Amino acid sequence: MTDAVDSTEQPTPRRKPKPEATQIGGRELKPSTLMMGHGYDPALSEGSLKPPIFLTSTFAFENAAAGKRHFEGITGQREGGAEGLVYSRFNGPNQEILEDRLAIWDGAEDALCFSSGMTAICILMMAYCSAGDVIVHSGPLYAASEGFVAKVMSKFGVTYVDFPAGASRQQLDDVLGEAKKQAGDQGGKVAMIYLESPGNPTNALVDIEAVKEARDAALDTSCPIAIDNTFLGPLWQRPLDHGADIVAYSLTKYVGGHSDLVAGSIAGKKSWMDPVRALRNTMGGIADPNTAWMLLRSLETVELRMQRAGENAEKVCAFLADHPKVDGLGYLGMIRDDRQKDIFDRHCLGAGSTFSLFLKGGEAECFRFLDALRVAKLAVSLGGTETLASHPASMTHLSVAHGRRQELGITDSLVRISIGIEDPDDLIADFDQALEQV
Repeated sequence: MTDAVDSTEQPTPRRKPKPEATQIGGRELKPSTLMMGHGYDPALSEGSLKPPIFLTSTFAFENAAAGKRHFEGITGQREGGAEGLVYSRFNGPNQEILEDRLAIWDGAEDALCFSSGMTAICILMMAYCSAGDVIVHSGPLYAASEGFVAKVMSKFGVTYVDFPAGASRQQLDDVLGEAKKQAGDQGGKVAMIYLESPGNPTNALVDIEAVKEARDAALDTSCPIAIDNTFLGPLWQRPLDHGADIVAYSLTKYVGGHSDLVAGSIAGKKSWMDPVRALRNTMGGIADPNTAWMLLRSLETVELRMQRAGENAEKVCAFLADHPKVDGLGYLGMIRDDRQKDIFDRHCLGAGSTFSLFLKGGEAECFRFLDALRVAKLAVSLGGTETLASHPASMTHLSVAHGRRQELGITDSLVRISIGIEDPDDLIADFDQALEQV
């Protein structure tokens, strides 16, 4: 006869990865070094050098007491939150390692991964907004982000006030004053300041430091400043260093960087992440294990890829700037506006590799140029290893009203280009022959 199970048995803590070296001889290790192993102990996975893909929907508890303790944590009946893993809608090993490494790039305390950049943005906004609240946002935004605020959040009684990306401190004070009045009239609050910098597709920059000063002067600091840093992050801009509370990414772009996955993330202090994590746990929307594993692989080379793409963009833009059929460039390495140059100098660590090319003419001339490309691919998205080109006014931003597009500078003469890691002289030759068709 077997012994009865002792129902009073205490939960056994899950084994954690061994302590990691984050500095050597007082020197802090760089993100590019930490990407090779941070958050993962091979001893926990049969010595596998790289994390396996954990394809499981649920995780076994050591005993019943451990299960009870876990659910006490996630339901708030015990301080400390969840302990370990329980169900893959909440998290999994691949996703946890990914989140640990994503946080490193932005100097964040915590990070969350999602099935797409828009999933990250939508759940973020829903976690912080209630009926009657107001979102203050910069413009331009990615069309889907702007559409979600204007068309979806409005169904639930959330309104918005927007301001141009290059707004001065006085303009920011004015718009926050307007937002506070609007929120008061609706019985709500200013729930979030949402920025996109550089803006898609014009590369317009927002003064994050001025936004923080205006927020601190006009609002309770419980109103988070969130920013979509997809165009420059994680290498060329660190918004948390300049006053943002939450940084968001489409990981599809530079972090994934191979045009073969879709994912998103946010990062910031744990206190900002917790409400979003709770809603993600309810709704789902976490990145799947295979995508998380692919992102871990991509993070090992993100610095190399972004550096090469940035160097290529500088050379290509030097050629385009002097071309007789080019009417202008929205490239951060060639800013002429003093206000924008000041923001760039204070906030940015590089000019990036995505820019707007303005051709002399309109849609017809842009289409001729796009159709003539041979190395660059005619496709939406950006930040991949290959060079991509598209026409925002008729493609990614077609859903934005024509008047609004003109106001934001998204004209029919604008082509958005994301430079990849090909040979730069080959790219220049391709653009040269395509411009001959304009």
